[in-house]
Amino acid sequence: MASVKLTKVKKIYDNKVVAVHDFDLEIKDKEFVVFVGPSGCGKSTTLRMIAGLEDISEGTIEIDGVVVNDLQPKDRDIAMVFQNYALYPHMTVYDNIAFSLRLQKVPEDVIYEKVTNAAQILGITDYLLRKPRALSGGQRQRVAIGRAMVRNSKVFLMDEPLSNLDAKLRNQMRAEIILLRQKLDTTFVYVTHDQTEAMTLGDRIVIMKDGYIMQVGTPTEVFEMPANLFVAEFIGAPKMNIMKTTLTKEGDKYYVNPFGVKIEVDGEKGAALASRGISGCDVTLGVRPEHITLAKEGGIPCTLEVNEMMGSELHLHVFTEDGTRIIVRVPTIGLEASEREALVAGQKVNITFSGKVMHFFDPKTEENLLCDKKPDDEDIGQE
Repeated sequence: MASVKLTKVKKIYDNKVVAVHDFDLEIKDKEFVVFVGPSGCGKSTTLRMIAGLEDISEGTIEIDGVVVNDLQPKDRDIAMVFQNYALYPHMTVYDNIAFSLRLQKVPEDVIYEKVTNAAQILGITDYLLRKPRALSGGQRQRVAIGRAMVRNSKVFLMDEPLSNLDAKLRNQMRAEIILLRQKLDTTFVYVTHDQTEAMTLGDRIVIMKDGYIMQVGTPTEVFEMPANLFVAEFIGAPKMNIMKTTLTKEGDKYYVNPFGVKIEVDGEKGAALASRGISGCDVTLGVRPEHITLAKEGGIPCTLEVNEMMGSELHLHVFTEDGTRIIVRVPTIGLEASEREALVAGQKVNITFSGKVMHFFDPKTEENLLCDKKPDDEDIGQE
């Protein structure tokens, strides 16, 4: 077992600045959990508290069923990979990876076996006699991962390990971390500000803001059913389009009226609204860019402002008659060259979307009207 449990964990600096608020989370054995959020949200602080590098102000942390609040980092049976690699510049790659094992007085033949095995898995066998300064950023990060691997720890902690790499290397290293996870078969806790890393790596994602947990769920859950407006805009690239409108009920059907265009809400979503006792109310409407299409006639009239060519798709930045900015993702496959060339700044276009792809948020609380409410939540969106 290598589970991690945080109960009401809080971090307060200088007796007044609360960096992490009542953090509750249970990470299962061999689960890959990603903490994601903007800078300053408390994700790295939480990881460092698990590692023992930060003291806990309140609450408890358990690793493998044992409370570790008062244990030193070396006694927690964790391995950590840092953002800045933290390699010893005067040591070879071999000695960097072997360092922690030598501190533990592990026999040299065992060290050799562990180091060479890790190097083979990570593809750095040819660099074992080099110093870190002779390596690229991606190679240095592999060395840092190898140093953590050889410890055979219960929990693997990674603090933004790819943030110093260029885009191509990040993509490559993401794939390698997925393969590494399959080979190590241990518990991973991973911190990143990059939602693409979170979505591709995590079994579950913990989305944080200002020291609070905004939502915990699988990548599919947080994408398809964001619990609140913050999650809706944070997860997904480009971010979800947000519009102010009114939700009305006519008979057993619901409608929205963004920018004066009446759109019927999908029957399944309508039934979910009805089951929550929601009739008519002002709502914040969310629609993802990939769910909006260009309409040859009808729809919402807009003016094209920017056309970004992204290869397999276009990102069209348009604005409505009242100045609301909306992003539309248009696949280039099936789009005639003349149609692409016509999409220039100032061009008048119409956009539309179906009632199946809408998300509804309360304008005051910013909570998703279709997410299950907690018992102590106030009723929202009702008349």
